[in-house]
Amino acid sequence: MKKTHFETDAVRTQSARTQHKEHSTPLYLTSGFVFDDSEEMRASFAEEKQRDLYSRYSNPNTSEFIDKICKMEGAEEGHAFASGMAAIYSTFAALLSAGDHIISARSVFGATHSLFTKYFPKWQIETSYFKVNELETITDLIQPNTKIIYAETPTNPGVDVLDIEVLSRIAKKHGLLLIIDNCFATPYLQQPIKFGADLVIHSATKLIDGQGRVLGGVTVGRKDLMREIYLFSRLTGPSLSPFNAWVLSKSLETLAVRAERQCENALRLATFLEGHPKVNWVKYPFLKSHPQYEIARKQMKLGGVVVTFEVQGGVAAGQQFFDNIQLCSLSANLGDSRTIVTHPASTTHAKLEEEDKRAVGITDGLVRCSLGLEHVEDIIADIQQALQTL
Repeated sequence: MKKTHFETDAVRTQSARTQHKEHSTPLYLTSGFVFDDSEEMRASFAEEKQRDLYSRYSNPNTSEFIDKICKMEGAEEGHAFASGMAAIYSTFAALLSAGDHIISARSVFGATHSLFTKYFPKWQIETSYFKVNELETITDLIQPNTKIIYAETPTNPGVDVLDIEVLSRIAKKHGLLLIIDNCFATPYLQQPIKFGADLVIHSATKLIDGQGRVLGGVTVGRKDLMREIYLFSRLTGPSLSPFNAWVLSKSLETLAVRAERQCENALRLATFLEGHPKVNWVKYPFLKSHPQYEIARKQMKLGGVVVTFEVQGGVAAGQQFFDNIQLCSLSANLGDSRTIVTHPASTTHAKLEEEDKRAVGITDGLVRCSLGLEHVEDIIADIQQALQTL
């Protein structure tokens, strides 16, 4: 049979049926697995026989979820984690040694920035930052001990878009690994491996789950790199639970349908906000006014579910806007079926120093809006009435 499409892989990639011939994959709520005899036990632990041993290592539910993401991303292997941050930490911890050096885009999730600046230096791992619109400066940051180039695209919360092909060329020229956080795009909208990434990380908590129910993370990519990440993770134990893996695998069945509608809603809202007198600026990758619009069109199927904008009036106006929201949710999550408005400066990126916030464009009036599945006219009406109070 010819290669199947994304939507078909999302629905039809399943673990093997049991003797009960179930149509939907069952939940495998078990910590361990039994062996037929002592020889099978020995061969399994020696990795001469591939099978599930212990759910900290693998489980049919986590394996199904990983297999789907690998197919969607075009990856050789993968491993699933308890959260997106567990995936990020485990990926770096497995591949780096004391004295190594990371080059990262300055615009990254606040918790990732804290890892780079507060905890990794304890193990003599240092990080240098480049601006998202100055990729040409990366070469100047490379040191003899540099191992990894890391970036989110689109970025959180500024929805800047980085050219993955350019990053890949730099990484390959200098023998470095390129790791891309693809959380804002999901594999439906963007596949970084096609553009040269070695590894791709997702917080599955966001659009992959899509309904704000469970935590999860996943890293996929080159087989040799994933082997190191797997061995590190089976020892340290940041495992994705079978239940969460089952939920996430089922969620992937509807990812394409959800993403299409949510991206459509996002573009509609962004277009509305562009001309609003109470909004200083609006950013969305598929708006022609976006500074990296052409790059977004090259490497993304659609513009994503997040719109970022700045309300006029600074802190006071921002608080007034959020306090007058009626329909949308005030939450720090994103990618939910419910539209969420977030104030990054006081929540997701609150621990950043003021200088770091300014460097990545996080102002007191910045609003991050994750579009849900409500009717777009109702979403716009809620945003509009909140803006009218300013």
